Amino acid sequence: MSFDLEEKRLKREIKKRKPKIVFLQLPEGLKPEAPHLASIVEEAGALPIVSTDPCYGACDLAISEAKLLGADLIVHYGHTPMTVHADVPIVYVEARAKISVKEALAKAVPYLESWNKIGLVTTVQHVHQLDEAKSMLETAGKTVLVGDAGHVKYPGQLIGCDFSNAQTVSENVEAYVFVGGGRFHAMGVALATGKPTIIADPYEKIAYPIQDQVRRIIMQRWGNISEAKDAKSFGVLISLKSGQMRLRDAMSIKEKLEQNRLKATLLALREVTSSALMQFPGIDAFVNTACPRLSLDDAQSFRKPLLYLNEVLVMLGEMKWEELLRRGWFGNAT
Repeated sequence: MSFDLEEKRLKREIKKRKPKIVFLQLPEGLKPEAPHLASIVEEAGALPIVSTDPCYGACDLAISEAKLLGADLIVHYGHTPMTVHADVPIVYVEARAKISVKEALAKAVPYLESWNKIGLVTTVQHVHQLDEAKSMLETAGKTVLVGDAGHVKYPGQLIGCDFSNAQTVSENVEAYVFVGGGRFHAMGVALATGKPTIIADPYEKIAYPIQDQVRRIIMQRWGNISEAKDAKSFGVLISLKSGQMRLRDAMSIKEKLEQNRLKATLLALREVTSSALMQFPGIDAFVNTACPRLSLDDAQSFRKPLLYLNEVLVMLGEMKWEELLRRGWFGNAT
């Protein structure tokens, strides 16, 4: 097992809180562990129910689903808390990785030859290994900075829509090393800071740069904005997920569009998918106020332009493209 699932703590929490029904929520990579965790919950004296819906972060708490099922405790794996009001008590289990980061970091060092000042970032699964990673890079002759903007739980930690710990050291570093699997978070670092980013993937034991992919995404975003300039009608998407609902931003964007003599319709949904948006053939383009990563990572799956907040301002001429590149895609446009 590559992650610490804190089975003993899970059992203690159930026995201490004495819930009748426990709703287990896990991200995709941990779902295979659900039957094992459910058995622990049952042994501790509660009825476990496992959510099979996708779970993208602590912004995606299944609160309404838990209430519908009569659950009196949610156990949420793989993320740290966000400031979301919940009617059901929540236990967060971080699921920290138990694999070494040394081999991947050693392979990252040659990619850093051109830079001396390095920002170091990761997800919650590896925050306990940042000191070791920092020491390795310093031994290789690098000056290493780990940001702590105070927006998330740990220094150096990233979440899918918050790159403040990277941004807070951006002016003092030349490049970043992201410790973790996949490209999801590293792409966000590069887009949020405009700095070269190297992935050190301890699961695959490899390291690689992502600048070519970042350039392609930036070109795709410019193409999306350009295409949306011809649109006459917009659907402004409001997420029904507890940590992603931005009704005020959606209403503000609707007002901006209407001030520019464009038609805007507010659309509420839980999952932003291409098939959901295809139900509105009369709408020319969409504005995403939910997770910003949908507009960036999944743009090719949508048949019509799907803009994020600041991209709408570029389309309307209220923000220059160069300013968007400088500020990044994750700021608040309203």
